[in-house]
Amino acid sequence: MTSFESKITRIPAPVEMVYAKLSDLNNLEALRNMIPADKAAQIKDMRFDTDSCTVNVDPVGELTFKIIDREPPKTIKFTAEKSPLPLFLWIQLLPVDEYTTKTRITIKAEINAFLKPMVSKPLQEAIDRMADVLTVIPYNM
Repeated sequence: MTSFESKITRIPAPVEMVYAKLSDLNNLEALRNMIPADKAAQIKDMRFDTDSCTVNVDPVGELTFKIIDREPPKTIKFTAEKSPLPLFLWIQLLPVDEYTTKTRITIKAEINAFLKPMVSKPLQEAIDRMADVLTVIPYNM
């Protein structure tokens, strides 16, 4: 398995609030409105429930990220279903102080040597963008 780690970002909210928001994927419905116009054309459909998020993205197709483990308030672990590559993702949360949380996203993917040069850069860019998005979500409930 190949590992990819996002940059570390800081969220201006207490770790408990961040965990509560991110551990129930229904709360991420608002992300639909945060997709840049140039990327929105690639995303055909987004569906959320408590434990999963399904997105249909060109040219990959439909991907479902399902929560497989929650460790309050530290980590949320996902697996990708219907993915062209076996893929695991987790979000790590660490309190900096009473009002700030550091976060990092990690992806582990089973990538063969032929595909690795083609998918490494897009995967790294994707998790860095995801880390940035986590910083702008409104965490007050």
